[in-house]
Amino acid sequence: MRRGRVSREPEVDPFYDMLFNMLIAFVFCFLIALLAMNPKATKAGDIPAKAEYILTLSWPDLDPNDIDLWVQGPSGDVVFYRAREAGLMHLDRDDRGNSNDTIMVNGRPIVNPLNQEVVTLRGIAPGEYVVNAHYFESKEVASQDPKAGQPVEVNLSVVKVNPRAEVVFYGKHVLSGRGEEATLARFTIRSDGTINDINTLSKRLVGSTVK
Repeated sequence: MRRGRVSREPEVDPFYDMLFNMLIAFVFCFLIALLAMNPKATKAGDIPAKAEYILTLSWPDLDPNDIDLWVQGPSGDVVFYRAREAGLMHLDRDDRGNSNDTIMVNGRPIVNPLNQEVVTLRGIAPGEYVVNAHYFESKEVASQDPKAGQPVEVNLSVVKVNPRAEVVFYGKHVLSGRGEEATLARFTIRSDGTINDINTLSKRLVGSTVK
């Protein structure tokens, strides 16, 4: 059917022509809505985030101290605040206590009280993983805060995401002061994605490049 003719025949009822244009507009809107609802219609280069395991280090809300999560994978590579990606391991957030917990919204400060760092394992790389917490010597902590430099209890959870969420490890440890490093968990991931050999045998990662 041809559209956009330069002139119309005088015997054509303009009412029918208007109905035809409305029908075209309706079909166009329907196609746009259909594309918007189609989950496969993503932009080129977009890769959906995938996770096999999520490692979460947390400490008390509003605590001013900077606690860092360090994770070493089977290859010997380590993820931490200065190397946020290594193979299939990704540090999703570097939480520096109160230092980066305030954002401005419409000119007003909003404080996020949560203190946690998260490392995601976005695939199965068989071998041993070492998970450490480090009490960072931060000069940004306000000296007038009575909690600054005091002992901090940290919690570590290791959650297997696929095929369903399952907590495979949960542990606590008290870091006595700045500069202290503690191994919170060591475990082995098999090729089928399961975990075994969970222990807390100490291994230093901070400042070490030995694989």
